[in-house]
Amino acid sequence: MILSLSPPPMAASFCGWNLQPPFLSNFKRPPVRSPFIIRSSSSTSTSSNGNLPIKKSFPGEPEADVVVIGSGIGGLCCGALLARYNQDVLVLESHDLPGGAAHSFEIKGYKFDSGPSLFSGLQSRGPQANPLAQVLDALGESLPCAKYDSWMVYLPEGDFLSRIGPTDFFKDLEKYAGPNAVQEWEKLLGAILPLSSAAMALPPLSIRGDLGVLSTAAARYAPSLLKSFIKMGPQGALGATKLLRPFVEIVDSLELKDPFIRNWIDLLAFLLAGVKSDGILSAEMIYMFAEWYKPGCTLEYPIDGSGAVVEALIRGLEKFGGRLSLKSHVENIVIENGKAVGVKLRNGQFIRARKAVVSNASMWDTLKLLPPGALPDSYVTGVNTTPQCESFMHLHLGFDAKEQGIADDLEIHHIVVNDWERGVDADQNVVLISVPSVLSPNLAPPGKHVLHAYMPGTEPFSLWEGLDRKSAEYKDLKSQRSEVMWKAVERALGPGFKREKCEVSLVGTPLTHQRFLRRNRGTYGPAIEAGKCTFPGHSTPIPQLMCCGDSTFPGIGVPAVAASGAIVANSLVTVSKHSELLDAIGL
Repeated sequence: MILSLSPPPMAASFCGWNLQPPFLSNFKRPPVRSPFIIRSSSSTSTSSNGNLPIKKSFPGEPEADVVVIGSGIGGLCCGALLARYNQDVLVLESHDLPGGAAHSFEIKGYKFDSGPSLFSGLQSRGPQANPLAQVLDALGESLPCAKYDSWMVYLPEGDFLSRIGPTDFFKDLEKYAGPNAVQEWEKLLGAILPLSSAAMALPPLSIRGDLGVLSTAAARYAPSLLKSFIKMGPQGALGATKLLRPFVEIVDSLELKDPFIRNWIDLLAFLLAGVKSDGILSAEMIYMFAEWYKPGCTLEYPIDGSGAVVEALIRGLEKFGGRLSLKSHVENIVIENGKAVGVKLRNGQFIRARKAVVSNASMWDTLKLLPPGALPDSYVTGVNTTPQCESFMHLHLGFDAKEQGIADDLEIHHIVVNDWERGVDADQNVVLISVPSVLSPNLAPPGKHVLHAYMPGTEPFSLWEGLDRKSAEYKDLKSQRSEVMWKAVERALGPGFKREKCEVSLVGTPLTHQRFLRRNRGTYGPAIEAGKCTFPGHSTPIPQLMCCGDSTFPGIGVPAVAASGAIVANSLVTVSKHSELLDAIGL
């Protein structure tokens, strides 16, 4: 979904990314162990994310320095970086496809994204680069991308093509909201863009979860941070203190009252982090404004879709000797003498972790992997009482462009808001549509399109809980709750589109999310609002057990989970090795 590709809600001093070429030549590569990607079943296959080889059985010893549970973006970033640090790593994935919520799948020649659809900064390099881009840089991997700068929006005020950049959006404001909205937007940009230098002062890859951060981040980048504060002046430096506060506080302090501006800001916040402006960190929003409303800015879509991101991380893992085992369901984490020493698979096999076990599962699903009494009651209570985002409805379609009367200038992304009064976070109100074959034609057969529509983290799980997926009641509810997506697609694609002509038509529900992604209640992640509480760290009360992913700092979104995986990997190696890596990629 779109909000899953937002910049992470990091601390003010490490919330950004930008440009510069990669450097790997200065870093001594560790001896490369024999890499492999494997299935625990006896079948031979290739990943539908690409042509990566998959062997029949589980070769090698059933042990590793670090065992990673789950091959989501966070788990793969953690595992691949650890392999880059010359650690013996084994990533275990329950599914038969890698990638977690970012995996792709193929049906009848159509290649679908399961989740993330809006990307930016994938090709950026340097200290201010996207955390995922910094990980790929460290791995010596790159992603070919198609660039674009606009999307279609369908609002109660009207339908228009919204362009990112410093000037084009003012034209839309003038037409659909009036001169007062233009003035308020100028006032907002003038107040927050100077804060972006403070929001981007620390490279995400420099962060680690122990006191070593004083060396790899604080001391290393103190001069650039100080320089950014001096450049802002006293008033700007004072404003920077709000970076870790809800963005609505900045909006209110500027006395922005135009209804369109307030609604638009809420929509952007929701697309970035799944919360409105009263729940998103100012640092996150300021990064987005700095990147989307500057001259020459563009968005990026990876050629081959989100599966290409997963492939690149797996290539990096494999390059440095890491292992990935698919269809390897972890039944429980094994605790001996109070420490995490490995995992037990559903087939009964024990895999020892010599240094650490890292869980890329959600906080609630990680609890299920531990024996009763392994954690303090207060910790368990804290996890179980953490609020959750709601779940998803998905609509995946494959269709012939000519037969459906699709225009040649179709945009890749479309956002439909039905009613501002209900709020952008209300169920059945906001629908996001991605047609990635517009920019990456190889995702569909010649002359055809692949489409993914979804309601982002707003579908109540309670409506679906306990339903039999084979029952008539479940099928009826699928039909009812997917209708708003069908109508949004018809609005976006035009009167020539006929749903009955689609060659592929798949509806996903919260139960689908729960089943295939193994997400507790099908949730998108913790519903943690800025200013009220913070995302948990990566360590646990159990020695040698760490966590990464959207249940940990810095939170939800592809860059955020990439950063979390990197933080855990950095924390499991020495400060000197971490510093060597930063030197190698020019940070």
